[in-house]
Amino acid sequence: AQPRAARCEDPVALGAALAGGAALGGVGGYLLGKRRGDAVEEKYGTFWPRKIMMMFGAPGAGKGTQGPKIAEMLGIPQLSTGDMLREAVAKETVVGRRAKEVMAAGGLVSDDIVIGIIRERIQEEDCRSGFILDGFPRSLPQAQALDEMLAAAGEAVSLVVAFDVDPAVLEERVCGRWVDKASGRSYHARYAPPKSMKFDADGKPIPSTMKDDVTGAPLMQRPDDTSQALRKRLDGYRSVTAPILDHYAPRGIVRRVNGGAPIALVWEEVRAKLGKKR
Repeated sequence: AQPRAARCEDPVALGAALAGGAALGGVGGYLLGKRRGDAVEEKYGTFWPRKIMMMFGAPGAGKGTQGPKIAEMLGIPQLSTGDMLREAVAKETVVGRRAKEVMAAGGLVSDDIVIGIIRERIQEEDCRSGFILDGFPRSLPQAQALDEMLAAAGEAVSLVVAFDVDPAVLEERVCGRWVDKASGRSYHARYAPPKSMKFDADGKPIPSTMKDDVTGAPLMQRPDDTSQALRKRLDGYRSVTAPILDHYAPRGIVRRVNGGAPIALVWEEVRAKLGKKR
């Protein structure tokens, strides 16, 4: 009689099949895991250790647009000093109580209190991989105080992104903003004009024609969104904030970005300069 062909129910054949399958599955799982691991390692090798970032740029330079995108891509929080201060006061942390006492007395929160609030906040779990400082430091002494605080923990600022934009472009961006006070809907004379907008002989929007698309209510410009206010803010930025870039430049961590380019191109340049090797 001819020998029977081995069937899958045969214990020996079944065991061999299972062993072979397990081996193949193990190899496949290993390769898949390795690919994922390599991707994570590449990301961390490019963007980490802990990324301690700050962004600089004159009003209208694009920090508000690019900051959230950076935070989302790297998975790190963008920390506003105002938000941190309110949170510390609400939680009644040690530094938060100090800040509350000062504000209750009508005083200004000192730099050392703000530094203390930052020190508390960056120890939270969501800052484990890094964080972006928004609105601080605003002066060279503040930057030096921040450096001292970080150095005490064996850390330092790792990246400073500076958005450079021509003043004429800034004026167009900022002074073209209009808003509906009741709803908060925003418009821009060039990039998102209301349907009612008409121009004068000089090609400038006629204020009386700037009306909300939904209600027809007159639009308004914020006090800071005028040419005069912008010039004052730019002077303040140049004289007080810009020297911080000179402070960090010798460390080779300042990355300048052409903030006057279209938003998509600005993001491409920002992303290219986020890595520690760039």
